[in-house]
Amino acid sequence: MTRRIAVLSVGVVLLVVFGVLGAAVPVPYVAQVPGPTFDTLGDVEGEPIIGVDGRDRNEVSGELTLTTVGVSRAGLSLVEAVQGWFDDEVSVVPEETVYPSDRTEEETRQANRQAFLTSEEAAEAAALGELGYPTKVVVRGLAEDSPSEGVLQEGDAIESVDGQPTPDLAALDEVLTGIPGGTEVPVTYTRLGEATTATVTTRAAEDGSGSRLGVLVREQPHAPFDVDIQVEDVGGPSAGLMLTLGILDLVGDEDLTGGASIAGTGTIAPDGTVGPIGGVQLKMVAAADIGAELFLVPADNCAEALAAPQPGLTTARVATLDDALRALEDVRAGRTPEPC
Repeated sequence: MTRRIAVLSVGVVLLVVFGVLGAAVPVPYVAQVPGPTFDTLGDVEGEPIIGVDGRDRNEVSGELTLTTVGVSRAGLSLVEAVQGWFDDEVSVVPEETVYPSDRTEEETRQANRQAFLTSEEAAEAAALGELGYPTKVVVRGLAEDSPSEGVLQEGDAIESVDGQPTPDLAALDEVLTGIPGGTEVPVTYTRLGEATTATVTTRAAEDGSGSRLGVLVREQPHAPFDVDIQVEDVGGPSAGLMLTLGILDLVGDEDLTGGASIAGTGTIAPDGTVGPIGGVQLKMVAAADIGAELFLVPADNCAEALAAPQPGLTTARVATLDDALRALEDVRAGRTPEPC
C-alpha cells in the first residue's frame, strides 16, 4: 500500500467516524419550526375554540387564526443542528432558552400552559372592555373546601355581601373584614345576566381578620354571557391578541374580517396593549402556508418580520387592540393597513 493510499484510507475512516458521531451525539440545542394554527372562529374536533353561553354566537365569515411555534425535544444531534441552521423554516436555539435548567420539561410545559390560560383571561377582559361592559368583581375559581361550593361558580359577578355593595376588590375586602368567621351572610351575584341571592356561611380568614368566601376573584368587565376558550396543547401568552379578536367577532356588533383570512400573534393586556412574542418569523411561515392575506405583527417584532418577509403575506404593525381593529377595518375597506 502506498503512502498516499494509506493517508486517503485514514481520511475516509475519520470522515465516517465523525459522520457517525455527528448523527448520534446530542448537542445543547433545540429546533423550532412553524407550529399548528387555529382559527379562533372555528372548531377543534367538533368543539368551538371560543364557546359562548348565554347568547348566540354571531354568524361570521373569514378567519382569525392564531399561530404557534413547534419545538423539538432536547437532544438535537450535531448534524440536525447544522441542517437547521441552513433551513429558513427552522430556528436552532440554545436548549436553555426553551427548557430552563432549573425546571424539568414537564414543569416548563405546565408553566407555558398556565401562561396561555392567563392570556385567555386577559383576552376576555380586553374584548369585553372594548365592548363597554362594566368592571365588576368576578369569580375566577373556588378554593379547596370552599364555603361557596354549590353557590358561586367561575364567571359569577359578586354584587354585594351581607347587603353591602362590592363594586371592586377593595370594597369586598372591607366588607369581609367586618364579618366574623362562621357567619351566615347573603351573597348577591349575577350569572348570565340574572341576579340571584344565596346564603354562604363564611370561614375565618387565615390572619384572623374577618371572613373569607373561599373564592378566587379578579376585577374585569362582566357581560350577561360567559366566554369559554378551549385550545389544548398550546402554551405561552402569544395567542392573546387573536383570541381577543375572535371574541369580539363572535359577540360584538361587526364582522371584523369581511370574509378575509387574517392571522397574527401577540400578547394582550386587559387594557388592550399588544406585547412582543418569540418566533415571529416561523409564525409568518405558518400563516403563509394556510393562505392568510394579512399577518398582525406586534410593533416590537416588526424588525424581525421585515428581515424575513413571506411572499404574498401583508403585515400590519399593531401596538394596541385599537391598532389591530383599524388594520381589519382597512382590509374590509380595501385599504392597505399600516405595515411594519
